[in-house]
Amino acid sequence: MSIKWGLIGASTIARQFMIDAIRAQADGEIAAVMSSSADRAAAYARENGIPAAVSNLDALLGSDIDAVYISTTNELHREQALAAIEAGKHVLCEKPLALTSADARRMVAAAKAAGIVLGTNHHLRNAGAHRAMREAIAAGRIGQPIAARVFHSVYLPENLQGWRIARPEAGGGAVLDITVHDADTLRFVLGDDPVEVSAFTQSAGMAGSGLEDGAMCIWRFKSGLVAQSHEGFTTRFADTGFEVHGSEGSLIARNVMTQKPIGTVTLRTAGGEEELSFDRDNLYVRSVGRFHAAMRGEDQPSATGEDGIWSLTAAEAALQSANSGRAVKIDPKLGSMN
Repeated sequence: MSIKWGLIGASTIARQFMIDAIRAQADGEIAAVMSSSADRAAAYARENGIPAAVSNLDALLGSDIDAVYISTTNELHREQALAAIEAGKHVLCEKPLALTSADARRMVAAAKAAGIVLGTNHHLRNAGAHRAMREAIAAGRIGQPIAARVFHSVYLPENLQGWRIARPEAGGGAVLDITVHDADTLRFVLGDDPVEVSAFTQSAGMAGSGLEDGAMCIWRFKSGLVAQSHEGFTTRFADTGFEVHGSEGSLIARNVMTQKPIGTVTLRTAGGEEELSFDRDNLYVRSVGRFHAAMRGEDQPSATGEDGIWSLTAAEAALQSANSGRAVKIDPKLGSMN
């Protein structure tokens, strides 16, 4: 029996990654796409071989679908997810789950009450490189983790700039777009939670008034580990990377903060250097596979709704720190910031 998906948003990410990822599942099928523009929905459906196109949410949720993938602009996520949950549809939502962690908590609570699977599409958790790092740390191969660095400042392609650099009310800016990923990736790889952040944001010429196009954050984790992350839209020639340094060794990953299964991970210890092997599976195929398993009651999503609350809470704290000029504590109960 197939799992039928409805796409909420005729988006670039769905076209580039998620449509193929859903169809790669033995039981995956895309039944319909929704866009607020009927013409865009029809064109998108035609170009991507989707049977039905609709221009309002009620029509999509009233159709024969089992789950929805939400990839609209950030300010729309909450109400679209809540409507889907009320209609009994499972929800895989792009990050951030909402504009505020309070709204994200509302989404998670609604899904739990309705018995609905809610996942956050933090694709980097599905990267073989990051899972290899997580496993090496858990196995004690670098001893006690002490510090980490994430390099995730890139150049935002022109076709993706739009609302991300022009619409604060839509949840634009580098922090809600990239810092949420870095906070989640650090949590996942380290198996540790952030408890405090100090951040600076930057406007380097791409983003419009009221939005940042770059950020640097210093994180303190529950274990005492400190981490630095650099996010941005404007560094045209930068590589991405992720380093974790421990008492007995270091993990040096290059070109791994990406949507593609590429890059390298090197373990460096007193015994020398070893390149770690890891699978090169498609990140989004793995994400959808985990989500399908969760719908069958066999697994949980790669990133749950609770994980989405954590990453959004961390991003909120980073923005508050940048605006206030002081460090901000992150409530360990995923509550308000102190």
